[in-house]
Amino acid sequence: MALEFADLSLFSIAPLKWPGVLTTIVAGAIIGLERQIRGKPIGIRTAALICLGTYVFIAMSVSVGNGVTDPSRVIGQVITGIGFLGAGVILSRDGMVLGVTSAAAIWVLAAIGVMIGLDKYGPALLIAFVVVGVLVGVDVLENSFHSLRKGVHRRLNDRRYQKKRDD
Repeated sequence: MALEFADLSLFSIAPLKWPGVLTTIVAGAIIGLERQIRGKPIGIRTAALICLGTYVFIAMSVSVGNGVTDPSRVIGQVITGIGFLGAGVILSRDGMVLGVTSAAAIWVLAAIGVMIGLDKYGPALLIAFVVVGVLVGVDVLENSFHSLRKGVHRRLNDRRYQKKRDD
């Protein structure tokens, strides 16, 4: 008696692809881990979901279009929607604007989802590592060269110091 395999159509996510789904989760987790370790507004879960959601929109638009429609319209709409999501993490506190880097990370996560939706898995993962390199590298530079911390970071730290001194 031959061993019959279970019907795998239950696991079909066509027109999406499992490698695409896994790549979005990995790419999002790479960036989200850095943000979560630093206690920033977005973490692993949010980053992976932003990448995954963008991938789904792009892959579906490419699939439905069959070369007739323009997927760049969907990309434009996704960028607009992601802009609103990014705006939600930007805060103003004591005249300081906070969360801009996390908002930028959200935009890059969407761009990575677009890349994966267009079957550019390798470059998407590479960009995820580049993003973490920028986030960590600039932080190292700012800590090494205090003159780079002028502006928002310095004023924020000065206010915290002043507040502690006043207490």
